[in-house]
Amino acid sequence: MNAVLFFPVAVAIALTPGPNNFCALNNGIRQGVGAALIGTLGRVSAFAVFLTVSAVGLGAMLLASETAFLAVKWAGAAYLFYLGWRAWRSREFSGLSQLDSPAGTATPSAPPKRRALVLQEFLLGITNPKAIILFAAIFPQFIDPALPAAPQFAVLGPTYLCAEFVATLAYALGGLQLRRLITTQRGVVRLNKATGGFFMGAAGLLLASNK
Repeated sequence: MNAVLFFPVAVAIALTPGPNNFCALNNGIRQGVGAALIGTLGRVSAFAVFLTVSAVGLGAMLLASETAFLAVKWAGAAYLFYLGWRAWRSREFSGLSQLDSPAGTATPSAPPKRRALVLQEFLLGITNPKAIILFAAIFPQFIDPALPAAPQFAVLGPTYLCAEFVATLAYALGGLQLRRLITTQRGVVRLNKATGGFFMGAAGLLLASNK
């Protein structure tokens, strides 16, 4: 498929709600659009690994391996639950000090380093079994079997990774708008519990889902 024609399809796929996009929304709320885009470097690095595995023909083997799939599934669920529990217990919100409105009584915290944002997105991506399905089963359907596969992966792969940045931009901009509503300690607690609830809920759904 031509990269120009594939890009809108890739953006539609990338915009699908999930842990990484919620992470971008959360980063947009707390750190702004720029930080969210930097964090996406970790996501696309993880997805580049899956793309490479799929390109060399190992994606189908990984998808067919029940042991490997379950290992990724449990690792992903454990990391999601960890993020959720940490957010649920937190009373801090570093983004509050960046608002134009008064800081209120909320407890500000030091913004996380960029490396931490990248690592978080990478771990969310590399432990997401749905990403295995995407790159091992769905993505190859856009490859024309009548043409050499490697050049097509070399074009469509980076095209899809660029679409992930578009998705991050959309979610982070949404988060930036939501940040205007977080001006008090009560708002911070509600945000943190909502964030924690989403991540822990996503962990439960991941464990309950089948291939």
